[in-house]
Amino acid sequence: MTTLQPPAAAGRRPARSPARRTRRRWTGWGFIGPFALVFALVFLAPLAYSVYLSLFRTQLIGGTHFVGLDNYQQALQDGQFWDGVLRVGLFLLIQVPVMLGLALLVALAIDSGRLYGKSFFRITVFLPYAVPAVVATLMWGFMYGTRYGLVGDIDSAFGVRLPDPLSADLVLASIGNIVTWEFIGYNMLILYAALRVIPHSLYEAAEIDGAGHLRVITAIKLPAIRGALVIATIFSVIGSFQLFNEPAILQKLAPNAITTDFTPNYYTYSLSFSGQQQNYSATVAIVMGVITMIVAYVVQLRGMRKGA
Repeated sequence: MTTLQPPAAAGRRPARSPARRTRRRWTGWGFIGPFALVFALVFLAPLAYSVYLSLFRTQLIGGTHFVGLDNYQQALQDGQFWDGVLRVGLFLLIQVPVMLGLALLVALAIDSGRLYGKSFFRITVFLPYAVPAVVATLMWGFMYGTRYGLVGDIDSAFGVRLPDPLSADLVLASIGNIVTWEFIGYNMLILYAALRVIPHSLYEAAEIDGAGHLRVITAIKLPAIRGALVIATIFSVIGSFQLFNEPAILQKLAPNAITTDFTPNYYTYSLSFSGQQQNYSATVAIVMGVITMIVAYVVQLRGMRKGA
C-alpha cells in the first residue's frame, strides 16, 4: 500500500547545509574582491592619506606637528583659493550649458535620420575627444598666438589687430573653447545612445497624431533622455572643478594672465610641488572635493526632481 506524503512535505525543498551556505556567501565576495581591492588601493588609501596629511603642518623651525583643523580654517579664509573656486564656477555656468547644448543639437541631428553621412559625421565630432588634452591645448595655444600662430597670421594678412585670446580678459573664454572642442563628442555619444533606446512605437504614435519634428523632440525625445542629460551635466560639472591641464599648459604662453592660483587644482599642484606645502595642499584638495560633491549632488537632486 502506497503512503502519500502531505502536500507541505512534498513541496518542501531540502535544507542547505551550513557549509554550502558559507561557500555561496564567499563566492559573491570572490567576484567583487578584485574590484574592492583595487578600489581600496587607488581611491580609499590616497584619500585617507590626504586626510592624515591635512591634520599636520610642516615648518622650517619645529618640523612637522599636529594642528588638527587649523589647515581647514586657513583654507576657508584663503582668498587665492576662493578666487579660483569662483573662476571655475563662472567657467562651468557658461561653458557647460554651451557644450551640452551643442552636443544635444548634434545628437538630435544624427538621430533624425535626415543627415547625410551620419556615421562619418559622428566619428568626426567624436574625434577631438581622442586627442590627449595636452596635445589639444598645445595645438590651440599655437593657434591663439599673436606673433606666430593663426591669430598672428590673420593680423598680418589683413592688416588688423585681433584681440589677444591669451590676454587676462579672454583667457578663460579661450580655455572654455578648448574644453568645448574636446568634449562635445563625448557628451554627444551619451545623448545619442539615450536617443537610440527610445521605442519606435512612440514615434509612430506621434506621426499618427500629426505631430511635427519639433513636437516630437520636445514631447518625446527630450523627456526620454532627461536622465542622460543629468549624467552628462554631473560629469561636466566635476570636470570643470578639476580643470588643470589647459591652464597649466597655457601658463607658459600667458604667464601674466594665468597665475598659479588660476584654478583650485592648479593651486593645489603649485602648493605641493612649487611651494613644498604638501599638508596645506592636501587640505585644499579635500575642501575642493567636498565642494564638488555638494554641487554634483545638488545637480543630481534637481535633475531627479524634474524627472519625477
